[in-house]
Amino acid sequence: MAKQYDVLLRLLMLGDSGVGKTCMLRRFTESEFDPSHISTIGVDFKMKTLEIDGIKVRVQIWDTAGQERYQTITKQYYRRAQGIIFVYDIANQPSFQHIAKWVSDVDECTTDNVQMILVGNKSDEELSRRVSKDQGSKLAETFGMEFFETSASSNRNIRESFTRLTELVLQAQSRDIDTLLGSLDDYLERADLDEEKGSREKGKTPQRTCAC
Repeated sequence: MAKQYDVLLRLLMLGDSGVGKTCMLRRFTESEFDPSHISTIGVDFKMKTLEIDGIKVRVQIWDTAGQERYQTITKQYYRRAQGIIFVYDIANQPSFQHIAKWVSDVDECTTDNVQMILVGNKSDEELSRRVSKDQGSKLAETFGMEFFETSASSNRNIRESFTRLTELVLQAQSRDIDTLLGSLDDYLERADLDEEKGSREKGKTPQRTCAC
């Protein structure tokens, strides 16, 4: 059976319980929205195939529980993630304040190459807003991330945010491959030069010295 994708990527969603991670994921992968879902226990995941620049990308998205009692479990998935979405609720100030702790936890466990974006979810709840868009944008800038405000309810920026993170991961992988190929080219070039130098030295006729 032919493989239905070219690349498999692993993304991770992190943030406090109740910020809407599962609703975002279901909206993206199943085009459904259910506000009465039960909080995630431990870790769950869903799959989605995207086509980006002619590449079929199979995205495996891990949805983690935000409760502290599950964090020992969820931290096991940090090292395997190639991209991370940090999510807070724009109507919940503490969830925004806790983003710094989530980022700190990730920094302890992952490589520098993991790609990250920041998402302020539930943007449809404008009347209950406690975190301004400017605050979210400035926090994202502090951590060197791109920023989106989303709504799983109205389907605002859901596909855009997941797709953008996927693009960032692909770009990072491409840079890694280019660096690896560049290093390999340098190695082969040095090896060729060493071989050429050795051949020249072997071809030299030793000069005879006078024994008188």
